[in-house]
Amino acid sequence: LGYRPNNLARNLASRRTMTLGVMINDLHNPFFAEAVDGIEARAEEAGYQLLLATERGGRPGPAGAIETFLRFRVDGLILTGPRLPAAEIRAAAKSCPTVLLGRTIRNPDVDTVNNDERVGARLAVQHLVDLGHRRIAHIDGGEGAGGPPRRAGYERAMREFGLEQSIQVVDGDFTEESGVAGANRLLATENRPSAIFAANDLTAAGTLDRAEDLGLRVPEDLSIVGYDNTAIAAMHHMSLTTINQPREEMGRTAVDLLLERLDNHRSAAVRHVVTPSLVTRASTGRPTRQPATTL
Repeated sequence: LGYRPNNLARNLASRRTMTLGVMINDLHNPFFAEAVDGIEARAEEAGYQLLLATERGGRPGPAGAIETFLRFRVDGLILTGPRLPAAEIRAAAKSCPTVLLGRTIRNPDVDTVNNDERVGARLAVQHLVDLGHRRIAHIDGGEGAGGPPRRAGYERAMREFGLEQSIQVVDGDFTEESGVAGANRLLATENRPSAIFAANDLTAAGTLDRAEDLGLRVPEDLSIVGYDNTAIAAMHHMSLTTINQPREEMGRTAVDLLLERLDNHRSAAVRHVVTPSLVTRASTGRPTRQPATTL
């Protein structure tokens, strides 16, 4: 008969809006899109709908988006890899149950879901060392969520394997452009690295693209490892060795943590950490003798 239930009236009775606010760090990064797949699936199972907002590259406005979420009376917030100052996150958590996905913060009002970044970085370095690489460079993620611990994990692993003198870090920002720029800096030298560990799959894609432009064969002349194991890593023309963190599972867990606070009135913070794993594909191999010429 065309009747539609009035959700506003229904929610007034339950004192819930049955909506969750989800802030996405960067829609161009498939990691966040794939995490939202898990958030959406679990929210739908629990009868919740999503309101979405984006935070692109640290541009102004995310705090305003959170304020909009709160004005819509969302029942919970999930912030994926936010660049927001910790003080603003804590302030939001005072008004609404909040979960961070892909960033760590110490606060009793905020739950977190992360993978062990340092373990993941060590897996990448160990894989390359086991193949025989010694000159292993890192294009990092800057100060973005996950960037500092992945960089620290790389440096610690290099020292652990006796390669402290070969530590080489180039600034990046989790984008393809930073992969291209980082590859330009690292590969245009006589003593170029035989392997590059990129902070994420997008950076690795930019590195791969630039290496091919320079006429380098991957993996014969250069091995490349990414991080996240997003859909692009498995594409045949990429076939990227990478570190897997289960994006959809992490998204579902974020919703479960919100539901625990909403339904069970849990007050203590939960720090949920998943263990990453190495996924080996065609972008890594044993190093070959490198030419002593500058590209």
